[in-house]
Amino acid sequence: MRQFNSKKISELQNNPSRIRNICIVAHVDHGKTTLADSLVASNGIISQKLVGKLRYMDSRKDEQERGITMKSSSISLSHTYNNEEFLVNLIDSPGHVDFSSEVSTAVRLCDGAIVVVDVVEGVCAQTKVVLKQVWLEHIQPVLVLNKIDRLVIEMKMQPLDAYIRMVQLLEQVNAQVAELFTIDVMSKKEKNTDSSSGLDEADDSNIYFTPEQGNVVFASAADGWGFSLQDFARMFSSKLGLREEELQRSLWGDYYFNTKTKAVTAGAQEKAKKPLFVQVVLENLWSVYDSVVIRKDKLMTEKIVQNLQLQINPRDLKHSDPKVQIHAILNKWLPLSDTVLRMVCEKLPCPSQMSEARAEKLMSSLSKPFELLPEATQQLKTAFVACSPSDDAPTIAFVSKMMVVDRHCLPKNKVRMLSSEDIALRRQQVREKLAQFTLKREQGDNVVVQEQQVKSGDVYEDGPIFLAFARVFSGTLKRGQELYVLGPKYDPGDIKNNSIEPNVTLKDLKAGQHVTRAKMGDLYVLMGRELECLESVPAGNVVGIGGLEEHILKSGTLSSSLACPSFTEFSQMVMPIVRVAVEPARPCEMPELIKGLKLLNQADPCVQVVLQESGEHVLVTAGEVHLQRCLQDLEECYAKIQINASQPIVPFRETIMAPLEPISTDNAGRVQIETPGKRLSMRLRAVSLPEEITNVLEKNVDVIKTMLQSQCPGHLEPTEEIKTSQKISLQWQSKVFKLHHQLNHAFGVNGWGDNAADRILSFGPRRCGPNVLLNYTPLTLPSPWNKNPTHAVFERTTLECLNSIINGFQLATLAGPICEEPLHGVAFIIEDIAIAVDQLAPLSHGEDGDNNNSGQHQQQCRSFSGQIMSAVKDGCRRSFTNQPQRLMAAMYNCSIQVSGEVVGKIYAILSRRHGKILEGDLEEGSASFSIAAVLPVVESFDLANEIRKQTSGLASHQLTFSHWEIIDIDPFWVPTTEEELELYGDKGDSINRAHVYMNSVRRRKGLAVSEKVVEFAEKQRTLSRKV
Repeated sequence: MRQFNSKKISELQNNPSRIRNICIVAHVDHGKTTLADSLVASNGIISQKLVGKLRYMDSRKDEQERGITMKSSSISLSHTYNNEEFLVNLIDSPGHVDFSSEVSTAVRLCDGAIVVVDVVEGVCAQTKVVLKQVWLEHIQPVLVLNKIDRLVIEMKMQPLDAYIRMVQLLEQVNAQVAELFTIDVMSKKEKNTDSSSGLDEADDSNIYFTPEQGNVVFASAADGWGFSLQDFARMFSSKLGLREEELQRSLWGDYYFNTKTKAVTAGAQEKAKKPLFVQVVLENLWSVYDSVVIRKDKLMTEKIVQNLQLQINPRDLKHSDPKVQIHAILNKWLPLSDTVLRMVCEKLPCPSQMSEARAEKLMSSLSKPFELLPEATQQLKTAFVACSPSDDAPTIAFVSKMMVVDRHCLPKNKVRMLSSEDIALRRQQVREKLAQFTLKREQGDNVVVQEQQVKSGDVYEDGPIFLAFARVFSGTLKRGQELYVLGPKYDPGDIKNNSIEPNVTLKDLKAGQHVTRAKMGDLYVLMGRELECLESVPAGNVVGIGGLEEHILKSGTLSSSLACPSFTEFSQMVMPIVRVAVEPARPCEMPELIKGLKLLNQADPCVQVVLQESGEHVLVTAGEVHLQRCLQDLEECYAKIQINASQPIVPFRETIMAPLEPISTDNAGRVQIETPGKRLSMRLRAVSLPEEITNVLEKNVDVIKTMLQSQCPGHLEPTEEIKTSQKISLQWQSKVFKLHHQLNHAFGVNGWGDNAADRILSFGPRRCGPNVLLNYTPLTLPSPWNKNPTHAVFERTTLECLNSIINGFQLATLAGPICEEPLHGVAFIIEDIAIAVDQLAPLSHGEDGDNNNSGQHQQQCRSFSGQIMSAVKDGCRRSFTNQPQRLMAAMYNCSIQVSGEVVGKIYAILSRRHGKILEGDLEEGSASFSIAAVLPVVESFDLANEIRKQTSGLASHQLTFSHWEIIDIDPFWVPTTEEELELYGDKGDSINRAHVYMNSVRRRKGLAVSEKVVEFAEKQRTLSRKV
């Protein structure tokens, strides 16, 4: 193994122009880790023979067993290009959809990405996701078309067919890039009032993958070879009598070589000629594979080695396994690591070439765009772009995640080989002690041999510690340096230097505080499975930082200046939806479980730990594989106790069907509610919201949240932030106006009348959900759009009663009547309201008088507020039950790649699990089918094992959360009419799926379940006596 040279690493780290921070992203099993092994082997860290077998970047035991990457890990490599040495910080990221959050943490720290695509499977679901993540982070991608050997060996394709397949695949990848580019341009056009900005004026010349530009590599990571057009242009330019640049431009495309004119001519397809790429590149590769792997011709193999002038180990050349031979030959002829690292150094930017768009993206958020940040904060953009390591530059670093490392892996706890100087020094010490021992013994003194005592510092606790996985964006990070730790909600305009206490940790922060001061611990350069200590890390480098576990929960920003904003949050591609309740097998070990859950919450960027009102500790994970890993880590690493986990808890939603007209003369579905004493009476009804309106509300959750944070309900005056910042007010006016316009349009299209959005009093649940409370009374009441209408004057009592009504609405939408799950797509319409203002005093202020009377009056007011909330909640539930009730199930998008002979078995599996097939087509250029389906999340557990058993491993699937879908069965349905009794029988033998789901949720929550122990007792049931 290569020895670590800290002096060499430090020299490379001090030159940002020779640093490349890159990550490898792809769909699962497309060859990311095998490619990473090839790059690691180029530095002598592992042997070339172990590439693809060792999986060096997968350090976890379960990663090796499953054969998939579950966490992003980093390693620093060196590469010489044009006689200059470069430092490549490589991050290998997972491809499984359950671990998309790990990809987000990786791309945030990088300037470029290597996108790997399997040429046989093509563009899969996760390929689209990682391309979107790379695009949103404004980093430069390059493409590796991997597993070309499968086209030869498995698919038995001819060179021309393989070329057509690669052309189609490249078009598919570029189509995804074009879609992202179009969405980005159109979103900017909506923000810009200039009508001239659009797709015609946007520059898209450098965003696509084209082999002529050198940003595409054709490879087989398993066989260790890869090439770009530049490699074959250099090899064949002299043979064809062409300039290297000319041949490189014409190697890819509709060109062929005219043997008569000795020139490259366009129109190969029209003249039925083989393209130049097939003539020069693929036919040569196919002949090597045909001789070595297919026909196993030893004489031809030796001739190929001689003609290519390759120096190959005779032992490898005579090996009985043709895969070893082809790897030895092609790895020498077309080394994959050299090709990929050369492309990285040429095409991907260095840290000092960060674009201004990316710097603004990192510094700004949805609530505060870059233009609205304080002036001192905007000036820091120059520090981001410059990436200066000087002491004068502010020190800024971003921690993307907290990673767990075993204590014995730390450099200070490792047993190191002694050098010759250390051995000589120890030998001298032993001789001196022996001489003293001999002298005392000759003098007759009693010699007592003392046992060597172990120093307290030499003993360390067994178990994991946390390191911050970070990148330095400006300045130089030094060991022992004190920096501010900025939380995700930190606002640079809301804090002063003197308001930060020096010894405060994360758990000591009060509400509204998001800053602590921390002393940097040990700094480490990440070397895959190894760590090496550093004293300082300049800007542009990836680093591991110790001593921050008490200051950062999941991610955070380190800065020497409080003017620095907190970095924008990650773009989450997967929503955690699978839940389990956990408890210790021994109740006395509950403290260990709580401690383990805190450590797991800190170590995993996607997991959520929730303490429910019932006292249950619930884990919220992204999927089944993620759940299994979290439970295993909790038992073996963090809590180290035996844990009992419940069956997966899948969320549902409750809704109603058959929407009625918002305004009608009949009394169907209306509910009259009154408080005790009839001081407040109200008539309301529940109506189903159209799907278009629900979609608008779900897409604009962030806008609604920020709108309600800036102006809290019940306040007649805007907050100080709105007063002091006219820019922010104008910015949010445009966003709120856009949302208001979309809602009005959706209401109008669905027949709710004009300006129905103005009648909205609140959104729910949690004041930002897909349910609304509408005011159809003659009274004009404050709404989220206009808290203080100029033409209306409100009594304080009326406003406070309205707050209580809204709180009751929030409680009703948070837990519905079917099984206390949140409501979805329901509108509660207030048609009439009467408040006896004369009988009420303000609910929060007593009359002038003695203190006793004032206290009694305040107690009565609080009681009346609770009465309103309780009455509104019950009224909403009653109006909900007056309509046809339905459950909504969470749905997965299921993308399946399957061989043609087992397609029918896949259809049968999906049918048994109540899935719906959306499409299933044969992929062009392959014998596999691509099936797209939707599947209920509650039916998705153990799907992987069933598919593996039924198809003998010939199918692979990917699940991503899609939407909520109504289960079109009444959960309370029983056969009542003559037709139903004739069809189903009086017992209702058919299974009501919605009823089963409802009962399972109610049973879990401890609610009443209408089930009978013995439902049909026609037959006598006796216990059989065993003889």
